[in-house]
Amino acid sequence: MSFSSEVKDELSRQDTPARHCRLAELAAIVGMCGDVCISVTERYRLRIHTENAAVARKCFTLLQKAFSINSDVSVRIHKRDGKNSQVYTILVRSHETAVRILQALKLFDSDGEVAEQVSPANQLLVQKSCCRRAFIRGAFLAAGSISDPRKSYHFEIVCISQERAMQLQALIGTFGPDARIVQRKNHYIVYIKEGAQIVDLLNIMEAHSSLMDLENIRIVREMRNDVNRKVNCEAANINKTVNASVRQTEDILYLAQVKGLDNLPDGLARIAQLRLANPDASLKELGEMLTPPVGKSGVNHRLRKLSRMADELRQNKEEYYYD
Repeated sequence: MSFSSEVKDELSRQDTPARHCRLAELAAIVGMCGDVCISVTERYRLRIHTENAAVARKCFTLLQKAFSINSDVSVRIHKRDGKNSQVYTILVRSHETAVRILQALKLFDSDGEVAEQVSPANQLLVQKSCCRRAFIRGAFLAAGSISDPRKSYHFEIVCISQERAMQLQALIGTFGPDARIVQRKNHYIVYIKEGAQIVDLLNIMEAHSSLMDLENIRIVREMRNDVNRKVNCEAANINKTVNASVRQTEDILYLAQVKGLDNLPDGLARIAQLRLANPDASLKELGEMLTPPVGKSGVNHRLRKLSRMADELRQNKEEYYYD
């Protein structure tokens, strides 16, 4: 089972005690994956489609507890991209019951017509903080997903319209996380890519077990990344030291061959001899070998001076050669 499925399974088993929260959660699910069927005789039926058994279970439970009804549930096999998947359909056949549900979910407009599917949910349903939590939870159950946190951090909810996406973004924002919106083909995606904010969002939806799993994974990932950063930094420093030592040694050997180290000033001759004898030593270690000891900047100054002298000799030799 994927991490996303585990989160949905946990949320589907969570009891929503207050009726107003049940309505908010149900409104999000119906708005994301439900539709209203109207017959030629103006009879209503409510259908909710989902490929997730946990979402179907949650929707069935919400209808039962909020309206004391037992809706019909059917399962059919749907073939897509060469793979078979199960599609669950929750159906409310009774016209009177469907009307009662639509009224409770504020899905009738001022003219008594069913609101368009692209319309955002009625704000009366999400006035309370607990109802906003329930609405976000329902939206995620119906049309959301979370990537495996071992690989990346990505939370998203797919909305059918920009208005719905903006409403969901605003509701999430009331709790702190900064969700973004991006258009993908004909849909609008409300997403979060920051690990800490996804943890906050799991807490908002009250997926506490999944939150702890994600936190444990984040701790391990951050420790591993920290170790890798330190190892890479050490490796880079070692490479830098080795490369510098090689260049310095080449310059000193060239000076010894062309000019002779005995012809150098005492300070430069001594540091040149120490570098040749200790090619792996750091600047600090070379400085401590001198009497009296010299700091890193002093050692670096002397070695740079030796390199400049070698470069000047090479330049003069090239000019002599071409002349």
